[in-house]
Amino acid sequence: MSGAEPIELVTDHAAGTPWTGPLLEVRDLCVTFSTDDGPVMAVDHVSFTLEEGETLGIVGESGSGKSVTSMAILGLLPRQATVTGSVRYRGRELVGLKEKELQPLRGQHLAMVFQDALTALNPVHKVGAQIAEAISVHQTISDADLKTRVIELLELVGIPNPSERAEQYPHEYSGGMRQRAMIAMSIANEPDVLIADEPTTALDVTIQAQVLEVFERIQDRTRSSILLITHDLGVVAENCTRVIVMYAGEVVEEATTVELFARAHHPYTEGLLGAMPKVGGNEERLATIPGTVPPPTAWPLGCRFRERCAYAWERCEREHPPLYQIGAGHTSRCHLADEPERRANPHAPIAAQRGATAA
Repeated sequence: MSGAEPIELVTDHAAGTPWTGPLLEVRDLCVTFSTDDGPVMAVDHVSFTLEEGETLGIVGESGSGKSVTSMAILGLLPRQATVTGSVRYRGRELVGLKEKELQPLRGQHLAMVFQDALTALNPVHKVGAQIAEAISVHQTISDADLKTRVIELLELVGIPNPSERAEQYPHEYSGGMRQRAMIAMSIANEPDVLIADEPTTALDVTIQAQVLEVFERIQDRTRSSILLITHDLGVVAENCTRVIVMYAGEVVEEATTVELFARAHHPYTEGLLGAMPKVGGNEERLATIPGTVPPPTAWPLGCRFRERCAYAWERCEREHPPLYQIGAGHTSRCHLADEPERRANPHAPIAAQRGATAA
């Protein structure tokens, strides 16, 4: 997908012509950071679409580029980041817009739920006041209607006694309540696109389920589209219609959720699925993927997953795999798609081959 042709700007969108394409379209998105040691690419030609009313999951370990991708979409990266490629919301190009042009879009049309609600909420302002500010920035509304709207939002996300809780400070909320309050702030203007970056990571299983139920209620009410970034495939299985798997800054597999869980193709995806706890399973220990995600400064040549892959062979060392078409809507960045017979007779990992040679 890195070879996708640029898409022409939709010149009549501003005139009110109904938009029929993807709500959000990302093409060849690259993010490079300037460092003392030179430029470092953290996201490498990422492409995907988000349709209206859809929940799309982006999965991968820490360091895969998930969060950087989401921040690039909203233009929230620091100045030392250079973003290239295309991000289109309803056909309008966002990459290259100035801050004053992006600000009206954030919150009103595109919003984000961050991982750490405690740091995202201002500790010296009441929760209700912070939600009210998010509304009044984009809407002209009376004080009475604003107060009613804040209470409605807190009630929507499941905050008990919302009129009383609106007058409290973030430290008076539990972790799950803070997360729900931040969701209320994010959906205050009913945005079309809601980006949720690891929204349940620090929560226990019960609160996690409650927060995810909030997303379902929001989607049923507003038809918003959700980009759900997580490392938890269990969350994806329950909430997403499609899945993108990222590794070392690039997309390595994309499929519908049903297809991915039934017929995962990339060895990294297989490893993630193998590490999931199974209901009623008798395994004493979960499967693990050896090693860690390489940093952007040390991406290997060829396949970036090869050092951790049980199927790797010499082609993986010399050729960087493209995204192969596995089926309708299913792609995989793995040479096994081109030489499927190797899956039945996997070679030892390249790292093991080197060790045997050195010995």
